[in-house]
Amino acid sequence: MAAFDDDDRPKKKIAHEVGQDLSLLSVDEITARIGLLQDEIKRLEADKAQKHAKRAAADQFFKS
Repeated sequence: MAAFDDDDRPKKKIAHEVGQDLSLLSVDEITARIGLLQDEIKRLEADKAQKHAKRAAADQFFKS
């Protein structure tokens, strides 16, 4: 069985890259990217809170 090479897989298009030149984007495109980034921030904050809660529960368990 042949191993798959990472170069053979289709590349996922990057919706936004930090520091990217924005001069060629329309107002609507920038607005869409802001929404995308706001959703990503919410996802990151939710994951952070979940991990913090797990850590606090583990600390409490091992503290007893």
